[in-house]
Amino acid sequence: MKSYFLLAFILVFSCKTETPQIPEAPKETITLSKTHIDPHNGYSEAVAVEANGIKTIYISGQVGEGESFEAQFRDALGKLLNTLENSGATFDDVVKYNTYIVNYSPDMLPGFRAVRKELLGDTDMPASTLVGVEALGLPKWGVEIEAVAVVKK
Repeated sequence: MKSYFLLAFILVFSCKTETPQIPEAPKETITLSKTHIDPHNGYSEAVAVEANGIKTIYISGQVGEGESFEAQFRDALGKLLNTLENSGATFDDVVKYNTYIVNYSPDMLPGFRAVRKELLGDTDMPASTLVGVEALGLPKWGVEIEAVAVVKK
């Protein structure tokens, strides 16, 4: 009888559940600021968002002008580099860029690559997307490039 009583006692107290106390995570204050760079005509050429020492720069599409695809691409890249500089960044800070080309065809790829290599190099390149499109904002625009850059302050 004593063994049954002891067994029941052990079972009752060994099944007691306790809610574990989970310490609260420290509450961090995130300071976020947004800067509009060269705003005009209802948009900004770039918007820089800073949080905890990291600045992310979102660059609007930069369009090129010129008589040929290569001239427009070269001009658009020049404008992109200028907007990066105005934003406190360089192309080395770019993590992603997209290029939109009106009436793109694969025979344009060698010229695209040659100009890109000449102006941007070809090592440690950011993620990139090339998209052929039917049209851009104005008929005279044949190339548009947008980018995202990240800078540690």
